[in-house]
Amino acid sequence: MKFLNNKVGDFMSKNRKLKKEDINKNNKRKVSQKSREKFGLKLTVYLILRFLVILCMVAQSIHGNWNNVLLCVLTLILFTIPNFISNKFQIELPDTLEIIVYLFIFSSEILGEIQNFYGIFPHWDTMLHTLNGFLCAAIGFSLVDILNTTNSRITMTPSFVALVAFSFSMTVGVMWEFGEFAMDRYFYKDMQKDTIVNRISSVKINRSGENIPITLKDINKTEIYSDNGKTITIIDNGYLDIGLIDTMKDLFVNFIGAVVFCILGYLYIKNRDGYKFLEGFISKKKSKVE
Repeated sequence: MKFLNNKVGDFMSKNRKLKKEDINKNNKRKVSQKSREKFGLKLTVYLILRFLVILCMVAQSIHGNWNNVLLCVLTLILFTIPNFISNKFQIELPDTLEIIVYLFIFSSEILGEIQNFYGIFPHWDTMLHTLNGFLCAAIGFSLVDILNTTNSRITMTPSFVALVAFSFSMTVGVMWEFGEFAMDRYFYKDMQKDTIVNRISSVKINRSGENIPITLKDINKTEIYSDNGKTITIIDNGYLDIGLIDTMKDLFVNFIGAVVFCILGYLYIKNRDGYKFLEGFISKKKSKVE
């Protein structure tokens, strides 16, 4: 009887193991299928955007807009960066993050600059800078999280990881503004978009030379003269702010995007299962098998 019980017990134990193996195989199949579907979507988006950029480059070449042709070439180069980073540093980039990065580059360079979406849609630039803050925080967070999870000698608190991610995002935002300023200063591109204001306050217009700002209110027109006294242009409805307001607005929305991701990142480290959706934005170190 005891022998029979042992046999039945062994049979039941093997049966449970087989069921677990079947469940694991089914789960792996589902994960593999989802991965293939996501990869297919990423590849489709990449090929469509690349085709549109090449189409735009041909059209700009026909019209002789060589600056725009260079922007198209730059866009094609930027499209290769995610794959280069993935292969060079053995980092697995989530498909969701890659797709958003491709769309971001296309929206910034092709739609924003060449198709003038910055001028057509008033908040296009604001949207991109907010998204930039979010994505750069995700990248900074990923770099620190990879170090935190793969190196047993280093243990960083969730708040520290979030702080580093925030600092990384804001640094990228500032460098972006440096780039815009350089293009405006040396190539006269007006990337830091100007704003019409009807009030200014400056010590430069204080004729006494004291460090006391003079405020001019209700400015409704500004005339700009050349050296010989001829009027070059007239600015209606106020005075021309040369990029300061645009720059501060860009940094502020970059700040908002960074803060949003850092809060979510902090909660993700605290409860990775509860905030699993965030893994679509967080890169990981490739395993040796990959």
